[in-house]
Amino acid sequence: MKILAVSDEECPALWDYYTPGRLKDYDLILSCGDLKASYLSFLVTMARCPVLYVHGNHDTDYVRRPPEGCDCIDDRFVIYNGLRILGLGGCKWYHPGPHQYTEKQMRRRIRRLRYQLWRHKGVDIVVTHAPPEGLGDAQDNAHRGFACLVELLDQYKPCYLLHGHVHLSYGHNIPQQITYGETTVCNAGQRFELEIPDREYPQNQRGQVIFRNREPKKREE
Repeated sequence: MKILAVSDEECPALWDYYTPGRLKDYDLILSCGDLKASYLSFLVTMARCPVLYVHGNHDTDYVRRPPEGCDCIDDRFVIYNGLRILGLGGCKWYHPGPHQYTEKQMRRRIRRLRYQLWRHKGVDIVVTHAPPEGLGDAQDNAHRGFACLVELLDQYKPCYLLHGHVHLSYGHNIPQQITYGETTVCNAGQRFELEIPDREYPQNQRGQVIFRNREPKKREE
């Protein structure tokens, strides 16, 4: 499965200077936040594959005008062609505004998804906006990562954690990939490509984005 990850800055080659067919080989597009809604809508139209996204701290306009044809996976566990994906958007709180969380709030969000993590025996890709603490983050308050994301990697060992928030243009010492245990932590930047071996899944689910409930359904009395 060929996947395109995007974040923070619209890629001119995929928008302003787009040529037909450039996105045809991708099976899935994942947005790590802080991109124009019109850009994501353009990508899903041209690629003809699902675009899944989480919110960045600057995606305030999504409430009024969300990306058309795309699926938000914030605080959700989804399965696509057998691939298990977890979405946790937003960044660490640094001033009043939406899509910002304290460490305690982010830990609570992860806890609400633990049933699905248990039920599906882990996760393959974690999609976030902010990076884990110490893994591609910065020292200023606005771009510091979450310690609880490191704990998530330690416990569930996903193949990838994809994030944005820390622009690669901020400095030459910002790595785009970091290996942490069994996980590759990737800063999506304008664009980042990855290939994952195909998973087994029921053929009647091919091409479908399957959303799972955060918690088990309560039995009716």
